[in-house]
Amino acid sequence: MTSPTTTPPCWCPAPRRRARDQRQHARPGHPRVPGTPDQLAVVRDTDDPKVLASAADEMLRYLTVVHNGQRRLALEDLEIGGRSIRAGEGVVMPGATGNWQAGVFPEPERLDVRRDARRHMAFGFGIHQCLGQPLARLELQVVYHTVFRRIPALRRATDLDTIPFKDDGIVYGVYELPVTW
Repeated sequence: MTSPTTTPPCWCPAPRRRARDQRQHARPGHPRVPGTPDQLAVVRDTDDPKVLASAADEMLRYLTVVHNGQRRLALEDLEIGGRSIRAGEGVVMPGATGNWQAGVFPEPERLDVRRDARRHMAFGFGIHQCLGQPLARLELQVVYHTVFRRIPALRRATDLDTIPFKDDGIVYGVYELPVTW
């Protein structure tokens, strides 16, 4: 059995490292994300509740904010992704990595607010799903649509590289986001 102070022999990529990579290369509104202004226009200009629902789910998938992992012990010898895991060894499975699987979400690095992203893992999975997810989805649908329609010129007031990101805990985000219009 693996002790709590050692790294399990098989584990998924570190969620915080992925979060830093995501921040540096794939933030909506960042010049390196092609098509983002078009994506914003879809959300701002639509009155279709289905499009708003898809956009909210895609943003949850793309910007998954909870980056903790489920820790489990293997009950029997098995192989995952070409790695052997022996019975009793530990495995860490960050849920956010499921949101970036090309077999589930084609071109996962691309933000597509019309994508059917309902199967994202931002709220957990199975019996461990967040009970508040219907309310959170509704809030996002209303907020994204309302804010960008009422303030169409809303934009970041500073460069992405100067925004203080919160990646020192379970929930990922920004400490502050200066905006202008």
